[in-house]
Amino acid sequence: MKKLTAAALTELSQQARLSPRLRANSNLHRDLADPIQRLAIAMEPDTLILPHRHPHTWEILTALRGCFTVLVFDNAGRVIERAVLGEDSSVVEIPAGGWHAVLSHDVGAVIFEVKHGPYAPIAEADVAAWSKGRSAADLNAWYAVAQVGDGID
Repeated sequence: MKKLTAAALTELSQQARLSPRLRANSNLHRDLADPIQRLAIAMEPDTLILPHRHPHTWEILTALRGCFTVLVFDNAGRVIERAVLGEDSSVVEIPAGGWHAVLSHDVGAVIFEVKHGPYAPIAEADVAAWSKGRSAADLNAWYAVAQVGDGID
């Protein structure tokens, strides 16, 4: 049996705080070729998740610790859905090909992700063109307040 204990989540959060990307993950799947990827990701509030998509798979997210804003966008970058995991929602599913981004609200926050594998880095074409060249601070500040119908200036 594989377990994500409270101690393991605390250690993962400490690793994220020390990481240049302010993220660390713990995989439950055996290897990157696994057909279903299952992982806990510790995400500090200043980490940047660029708006991106996974053309080949849906993605399920749930908060294990803390709160996370999850935004889904149309092709032009307008917010079409918004949820706060750990507050107004427990689990969200992003459809295959759906543009999305995640913002961590809390120090020590950990999110759990499930999606089809095998693992592949996000291709340049799958990072939203309208987000490129923006600073992490600007994007994260916008994520925090963006509501359905909003587009980034």
